[in-house]
Amino acid sequence: MNNRIKIIGILLAMLAYGTALGQDAINREYEKNISKLAHQKKVEQAFDFILQTEDQTEKDLILLTEIPAPLMLEEKKAAKFAEMLERAGADKVWIDKVGNVIALKKGTKGKKVIAINGHMDTVFPEGTDVTVKRKGDTLYAPGIGDDTRGMTIILTVLRAIEATNIETESDILFIGTVGEEGLGDLRGSKYIFNESGLQIDEWISVDGGNIGSIVNQALGSVRYRINFEGPGGHSWGAFGYVNPIHALSTAIQYFSEEADKFTSEGPKTSYNVGRISGGTSINSIPYHAWAEVDMRSESPEKLEQIEQILLNTTQRALMDQNKIKRNGPDLTLEMVPVGKRPSGSIDPSASLIQNAMAAASYFGETPRLNIGSTDASIPISKNIPAITIGRGGKGGANHSLDEWWINDNGHIAIQYALLVLLSEAGFVN
Repeated sequence: MNNRIKIIGILLAMLAYGTALGQDAINREYEKNISKLAHQKKVEQAFDFILQTEDQTEKDLILLTEIPAPLMLEEKKAAKFAEMLERAGADKVWIDKVGNVIALKKGTKGKKVIAINGHMDTVFPEGTDVTVKRKGDTLYAPGIGDDTRGMTIILTVLRAIEATNIETESDILFIGTVGEEGLGDLRGSKYIFNESGLQIDEWISVDGGNIGSIVNQALGSVRYRINFEGPGGHSWGAFGYVNPIHALSTAIQYFSEEADKFTSEGPKTSYNVGRISGGTSINSIPYHAWAEVDMRSESPEKLEQIEQILLNTTQRALMDQNKIKRNGPDLTLEMVPVGKRPSGSIDPSASLIQNAMAAASYFGETPRLNIGSTDASIPISKNIPAITIGRGGKGGANHSLDEWWINDNGHIAIQYALLVLLSEAGFVN
């Protein structure tokens, strides 16, 4: 009987331990340090500043949202953001070769560089009405949450640091990136880590929802544009020529059938044909047809495999269409890579992740580690400690014309971002 009681006790202890790890695998020392940091006089003053300047933060949000920033056309928003960061107290502000806005706040030692960013681009094409409309307590506008709110968070964090004379040991970079969305393919982040020459030790992206969600894993993706080309001609007079739309339709069918089987088991993997076009008129054999395909996976191996399925099935469709031609030249196929985002993960024991989880817990949230595709994916893939944290408040309908955001205790997300930043940048008391 005693042995049975011991075994049950051990099992219960193991269950409790596993539950604790699943909910908040936080080293208690980090929780103590975060609490101590949050109660430093200057940090408390900064928290109060953030709360008291909520009206200004909202004005910034509206102002920046109403500056269009389609992919590759972020210049106007970048110029305004650079001006605002300079006025907020940055020691130096510049716009780099690809259009990223970078503001430096020098540390007392400068041996380490911590970056915090929000992306400036949106998914909406040039000409989209981005006027902010208010209905009650809700703000509506394309891009107001994703990710203009992230931009205003880092702007207010800088203002709070400046207003309360907070000093850090590390240099801090406040960054607005270009090309995060869609076919931008993390262009701004890739440039910073591959070509800019900046040496960044840790990276914090503000580009999510609830502050309890902390992204420490990069979701890999591969994207292609499929181009079928043929001679084209009259639907009657040139009948028998190869048809790019027929081939493309067949390729999509073959790919969907194979991909459906492939993704039904193992690590989560997705596929999507997101855009398709071709042809000039109903009575013309098209000379061109194209489609864009997005594939994602938690597993780098699975991502490579589903990419190969796409390449194989499109070649098969090409051969099938050429086999049935009656005259004219063969159809040609071009597979154009239009995006590649890396996979990777940062160990939860890293101090950046521990501090982020401890800070979320301090504000009453249950921390959850997640996977996502953001600007943080690039440093994560290089094993540089990086996370993506939430912008707070309440919002929805991202990537739609009806995107909305409500300032429901939104100041907490800004206080949270400040606390995580200071915990890694070395607060000077």
